Amino acid sequence: MFGWGVSDFFANLSSEKVGHFKTFFWSQLAGLLFTILLIPFFGLNINISLFFVILLFITSVFYAIGYLLFYKAFEIGNVSIVSASINLNVIIAMLLAYVFVGQRLTPLQSFAVILVLAGITLVSVNFNDLKDRKLKLLAGVKETILASLAFGIFWNLSEYLSEKIGWLPTTLYVKIGAIIFLLGFAFFVKSKIELSKTDTKTILVVGMVGILEAVAIASVNWGLAYGDLILVSPISSALSVVTITMAIIFLKERISKTQSVGIFITTAGIILTAF
Repeated sequence: MFGWGVSDFFANLSSEKVGHFKTFFWSQLAGLLFTILLIPFFGLNINISLFFVILLFITSVFYAIGYLLFYKAFEIGNVSIVSASINLNVIIAMLLAYVFVGQRLTPLQSFAVILVLAGITLVSVNFNDLKDRKLKLLAGVKETILASLAFGIFWNLSEYLSEKIGWLPTTLYVKIGAIIFLLGFAFFVKSKIELSKTDTKTILVVGMVGILEAVAIASVNWGLAYGDLILVSPISSALSVVTITMAIIFLKERISKTQSVGIFITTAGIILTAF
């Protein structure tokens, strides 16, 4: 929760300066280097079958697409709104775990899911447009919803991989796969990825984003290796408490009363799903 909360805050700053694609690519390299430093302490399983290699790459694609859309939302949207809306991925991940893996919710967790959905609606929809008989999503919310779908699938695959081959190999190989995917995507769309004209401060911020995100991914995968996604994911996703607090304090961002209520309900729902 802490890793993602702080990472998302800085990701917003770097996405606005260098773009979502460069932010994700270079942050992944920083995260990969950090993950490699963990190998001497925890060891690494390199005996992986072709099936898991293929599954790891598929998982990497969902991971990369999710983050590209998420950082794009940061680039064009409000950090508080985007950070709260991304919690939808928890609901998707939990539903997939419920249907395909057989994991179950308690009555309290079911109530919490309803709270989260209601909160996300209050946060994401511009109700002022209803006066003009128009329903319009706030900037960045569409990208965040699509990112949530990609993340929901990613976490279910990541849980399976963490249980079968270990949390550290899953974290490391998914990051390698994501970087390969990004390089291929950049070549296909002829997108530039260099940071040659970027100031040192922004480069350090991008590196910090990658390291904090790697801490979060590795921690959740570690949790998934021993516990159920239906509990681990909601707990870690209370990150919006951290991100929104930092945005209000340091960026002086303002949100409407309705959105404030939505953020509160979303956060409360996320926390309740852990019980």
